[in-house]
Amino acid sequence: MKVIDFEAWAWFLFEHEGRLYLDVHCNMSFFSYTYMIELNDDELAQCKTIGREYLGKLAHDIHYSVPIAKDTLSDYKGRDVSRQLSGLATQAVKRWRSGGSEQ
Repeated sequence: MKVIDFEAWAWFLFEHEGRLYLDVHCNMSFFSYTYMIELNDDELAQCKTIGREYLGKLAHDIHYSVPIAKDTLSDYKGRDVSRQLSGLATQAVKRWRSGGSEQ
């Protein structure tokens, strides 16, 4: 896994095994959490066409839809892959911050 792009205090874009993942920094009331999704075909197309502006909008939509809330109607509910990939993401961010580029 490697860091492709980021927006401070908002999101990280990762690539892992040929797939892109958006890890969004969210908060709800008094606590913060991250919510990582694999970009689907439509999101990938928008990302390629619009770029960072689209990623910012997608991160905003994820954050304000509160996908972790029990009774949420969020389109992103059920797409969280944070548990499976958080360790790899943490390692990738550490390498990226230290200037390393290997996966």
